[in-house]
Amino acid sequence: MLSLRVKLTLALLFTGLSGVIIVAVLVQRLTTAEFDHFVSEQERANFIADMAAYYEVYGSWENIQIAHGRLPIAPLPANLPPDGAFSRTPGPIRFMLVDQDGLVVIPDQGYAPGQPIAEADLQRADAVVVDGETVGYVIAGARWPERNTLEESYLGRINRILWWATGGAIALALLLSFLFARSLSRPLHEIAAAIRAFSRGDLTSQVPVRSRDEVGQVAAAFNQMSADLARANRLRRQMTADIAHELRTPLSVVVGYLASLSEGLLKPSPERLQIMHGEAQHLQRLVEDLRLLSLADAGELRLHRQWVAPGELISLAAVTFGHQAEQRHVTLDVQIEPDVPLLHADPDRILQVLSNLLSNALRHTPEQGRITLSARQQDGQIRLAVQDTGPGIAPEHLVHVFERFYRVDAARHQEQTESGLGLAIAKSLVEAHGGSISAASVVGQGTTVTLAFPPSPRREGR
Repeated sequence: MLSLRVKLTLALLFTGLSGVIIVAVLVQRLTTAEFDHFVSEQERANFIADMAAYYEVYGSWENIQIAHGRLPIAPLPANLPPDGAFSRTPGPIRFMLVDQDGLVVIPDQGYAPGQPIAEADLQRADAVVVDGETVGYVIAGARWPERNTLEESYLGRINRILWWATGGAIALALLLSFLFARSLSRPLHEIAAAIRAFSRGDLTSQVPVRSRDEVGQVAAAFNQMSADLARANRLRRQMTADIAHELRTPLSVVVGYLASLSEGLLKPSPERLQIMHGEAQHLQRLVEDLRLLSLADAGELRLHRQWVAPGELISLAAVTFGHQAEQRHVTLDVQIEPDVPLLHADPDRILQVLSNLLSNALRHTPEQGRITLSARQQDGQIRLAVQDTGPGIAPEHLVHVFERFYRVDAARHQEQTESGLGLAIAKSLVEAHGGSISAASVVGQGTTVTLAFPPSPRREGR
């Protein structure tokens, strides 16, 4: 089976050869035709000049056939110029001479001397003018004689040069076809090798991007896919390790207490049972969060959408966390712009997102700090925001805050009431509504998390 490189080379070479050969043949034929035309025009001009010179000397066409190399039909005048004086090209007659009365002087095939010329032939004649007076006409012969030796030699040299140029063009076409086919097939071979490495489990394979054309775009897209898959695989492994870590801690506590109780090392007490119950609830929340994320990833998360005012959602979330804010001595502020459009969403899911954001904000906002909940319309979108005056998040951590189990401080474990998946769940819920979530932060000043939803078209009757 022929390789792609060979196929491309042959295809390009065939195309190039076809064009070169066609051009060579056309040039050869055009060169020959133009050469014959040039010789003909030169011969015609020379013949007319000879005839005009003869007539100017003798004042008639008498003995013109003898002067032009024909068999004599009358004695030559004594003062006739030497042979060749009026004939630059001796040899076969290529033209017919007609006098001013339309009678043939030097005949051609089909005519005899003294015979009247046909009107159709006279129309294609060139006049012989002497002292401003037309004294005769010159008509090209019916058939053009074969080229002489010099003419054939000249055309032969021209044709040899042309075919040498054709051979050079063919060699150049072969070289360029090979190089072009190689430039196309080489990236494909590299991509194929990287795909085979993928099949062996190497997700970090990259291919060099050698151009900006379609092949280069394929290589760049492959590299992007490779990087995304490698990152996804790394995150999957990290998530698996994080899940194992999150499950191990509460399970260790529960198993430890149960083992001690069953062996009689500890006696049951309300405090110990409450600790075990709390760890069991933590496990339950973690499993429920993981289930919710899996449903969102699979696109199977059900949303019970209805028309709801964004200001109502903001106010309800503020009321829910108002008591906690008072206990922590944090001011909870609500800002709702007028005429914010209704949002077509699942209110329970949006409240779940706002609750998670408020919980995080309260946990990181110091006493006498402030948390601001806002609802507004901006750039054609409905925006809900939670802004705190906490310590802020460094830029290197900010880009990862919505990843699962990501911790800004790796040494700090989340509180028992948190699964470590809150922001990842918030992101999935917002995106399930067709919106987006983003975070902005300044270290030492606080963090703002914004939910942006496109406006939904209102149905008639609502």
